[in-house]
Amino acid sequence: MSRIGKLPVSIPAGVTVTIADDNTVTVKGPKGTLTQKFSTEIKLQQEAGVINVTRSGDAKLQRSLHGLTRTLLNNMVIGVTEGFTKALEIQGVGYRAAKQGKKLVLTVGFSHPVEFEEPEGLTIDVPAQNKIVISGTDKQRVGQLAADIRSVRAPEPYHGKGIRYEGEYVAIKEGKTGKK
Repeated sequence: MSRIGKLPVSIPAGVTVTIADDNTVTVKGPKGTLTQKFSTEIKLQQEAGVINVTRSGDAKLQRSLHGLTRTLLNNMVIGVTEGFTKALEIQGVGYRAAKQGKKLVLTVGFSHPVEFEEPEGLTIDVPAQNKIVISGTDKQRVGQLAADIRSVRAPEPYHGKGIRYEGEYVAIKEGKTGKK
């Protein structure tokens, strides 16, 4: 039995969860609405402020979906109540970020600035020239946008210049040495 899958998902006050017959779950809360369709191999039961996730059999597919379904449901509930954020840091001389309307403009050593359009449902904030904060209700979309921005100029291993996650450790390599 999945240790994560058998934990109930608690539904806080102010959040409504609707489970359709085809396992489509809609979660509404103060920060927005999220909808996701889950596999019919997993049974979802809502009772008295909690959702229980159970599986009908012990096949490999059902075992693999059990904990995943519970975690995705829990992330939906957390997303509509608290939301998710990812912070990025920019390191390097002349590297900076700026917000122009709904666009994020990155100046990271290319001959041109790199622009990112702010997607629907996500917000991009630039509290300082070297810091970017992405927030939204969908954990997967927040993480994917952060990864896309980081991939523009990932931290290089010799000087550590580039865009990195806040608190990310970059191992600095030693450069070449002269001949003896």
